[in-house]
This record gives sequence, structure tokens and C-alpha cells, in this order.
Amino acid sequence: MLKVVLFDLDDTLVNQVGASRAALLDWLPELGLDLDDPEELVTAWGVIAEEAYERYQRREITFAEQRRIRVREFLGCDATDDEADELFSGYLTRYEAGWTAFDDAVPALRRVRDAGLVVAVLTNGDSAHQRSKLDRTGLAGHLDVVVASDDLPAGKPDPRAYAATCEILGVTPGDVLMVGNDVEKDYQGPVDAGLDAVLLDRADRHPGIEHRIRTLDEIAPGKMVGSDL
Repeated sequence: MLKVVLFDLDDTLVNQVGASRAALLDWLPELGLDLDDPEELVTAWGVIAEEAYERYQRREITFAEQRRIRVREFLGCDATDDEADELFSGYLTRYEAGWTAFDDAVPALRRVRDAGLVVAVLTNGDSAHQRSKLDRTGLAGHLDVVVASDDLPAGKPDPRAYAATCEILGVTPGDVLMVGNDVEKDYQGPVDAGLDAVLLDRADRHPGIEHRIRTLDEIAPGKMVGSDL
């Protein structure tokens, strides 16, 4: 019996990509970088950020260190830790100011809670940072439990992430439906760990996935099990 709907956070409930892109484009002139091809810079920043964040998720570096690596590699400089932190703050301030919840997020969370189910988040990220994001976007009050990867032995899609989350929630994997936008971390990983899962495919990029939705409006009582979506 379904007891918990477990949501991913970034680009599922919160428009993280949009906030990051807007912050970067506003930050670049401050760095004195050429804006003739801003999309190339946005792409480069994204690749560097993803690689650094994956290293953080593997526990190879700290959360602060992955930020410094992103600055140094993006700018091609040998900034000290303090210099890198100061540079990154120019991006971070803009990024945090741009955090917004998707319009379909709060209604979906309310419907799940109204159905008598536990509403939870499983996010790969620093707990304090992600909780701040939830507070700023007004999502925190609609959630019963928040689990971040630094609370766990490993991040998604490591099977230990889902097992440990179920232990925190006091349920078995079969009691949980995972909803998120990443095929590996929010769909295949959970399924392999024994959870039900539904892929949120806002851009219609994964038509081959059996259990997927295009918006969170499709999350509703009576349609809360992967095989029914």
C-alpha cells in the first residue's frame, strides 16, 4: 500500500536550471567575460558544475570545495579559497534570488497530503542549502519530511540512498512512490531499489519511459502508483 510520495527537489519542484541560467547571465558582465556567445558560457558552466557536484556526491570533496572548483575551472584561474568564495558569492546571491517553485508544485503537494499520504523530498545536496531553498520558495510548509544526501551514506542513484531514506521514513521500499525529473536518479535508481517511480518529463524528452508525466498536475489521488500513471 502506498504510504509516501517522495519528490525530487531541483527541476521537479523548483526551477533550478532557470535560476542558474539567469544568475549566470547576470553575473558574467561583472566578471568582464565576453558575452558574444553567452550560451556557450552557460553550457560550459553547466558541465563544470555537474562534474564538480558529482565529485561532492561521491564524498571526494566538500560542498564548499565543489563551489571553488567550479569558479577556478570556469575562469581558468588559481584563486585562493577566500578569493574563490568571494567570486562564487556573486553568482550565488543572484542564484538564490532566482529560486522559484514551479506553478504545479504546491497544488501537487497539497493533493498528496490531502490523500492522507506522507509528502517527502529526497534531494542530492547540502541539507542546509536545500532547506533554505524550500523556505525561500514557500515549499517547506507543504512537506512532512526532507532528506538530503548528506544525511545518507550515499546520494542518488546509489541504492543505499533509497534504502536509508525508507529507514528514515519508517516504511518499506514498496510503500514509496518516487517522482522526479532525472531518469537515472529519480526513476531507474528507485525502481531498481524496489520503489515505484514516475518520471517527470516536462520537455517530453523521454517518450520511451513507461511511467512518466508531463506536469505535476498529473499527480492526483487515485493515480498514485507508478503502474497507474
